[in-house]
Amino acid sequence: MKVKPMAHQKIAKSMPGALLLEGGAEFGGRMADPDREALAAAGGPSAMVAIIPAAAAPDHNAERAGQNAVRWFRHLGALQVESLPLVDRISADDPAIADRLLKARLIYLLGGFPAHLALSLQGSRSWQAVLQAHGSGAVIAGSSAGAMVLCSDYFDPAGNEVNPGLGLLARTCVIPHHETVGRRWVPVFQQARPDSLLMGIDEETGALTRGAQNHWQVYGKGQVTLYRENRVAVFGPGQTFRLDG
Repeated sequence: MKVKPMAHQKIAKSMPGALLLEGGAEFGGRMADPDREALAAAGGPSAMVAIIPAAAAPDHNAERAGQNAVRWFRHLGALQVESLPLVDRISADDPAIADRLLKARLIYLLGGFPAHLALSLQGSRSWQAVLQAHGSGAVIAGSSAGAMVLCSDYFDPAGNEVNPGLGLLARTCVIPHHETVGRRWVPVFQQARPDSLLMGIDEETGALTRGAQNHWQVYGKGQVTLYRENRVAVFGPGQTFRLDG
């Protein structure tokens, strides 16, 4: 296993917008629970929703995945939803795409290939727009790979390595699909980032914080499992937890 050094990057200090991290199997079943909460936190049905499908681009699935997301949020009542043509590092620097992200009130990062998503966004115009939108109250949401890269570090299954993430959530690593394949990644993270908090999130499950990163609530079907040093804590639907212990 390779372990890349932690990124020395500027992390937003003030994050008034909500943050939603999901464990995968999005757009069906109990995922409606956290996604409805995110849409409400963004301002309700009239809020502008922007989908980032870049994680699905490596297997040529970005357009289909993006349209699935559009249909899903419309099903939940959203009136303004679009999947942006953000599929790689070049498109992430498109000023027009960055402008649309800046205006969005809910920005959703799809699942897929985490390394491609992170490398597409890191240092880009679009990522700066996401940070600015979040700082002005926009909700940022990610499922599976989309949740992984929002943290300080993420595990890339393709390369079997821990890489620096986008750093929206400091000193924390998300492990999606926790009740299935995700548990296998726990020892890898514990060895590579022993000082980080690990947040294992089951499929069809989301953890939402409304602007205060130390207070979260679980929505959906499964559980959220926190690993810190030698302690493990498990939280089910409706339960709340804090990241500061």
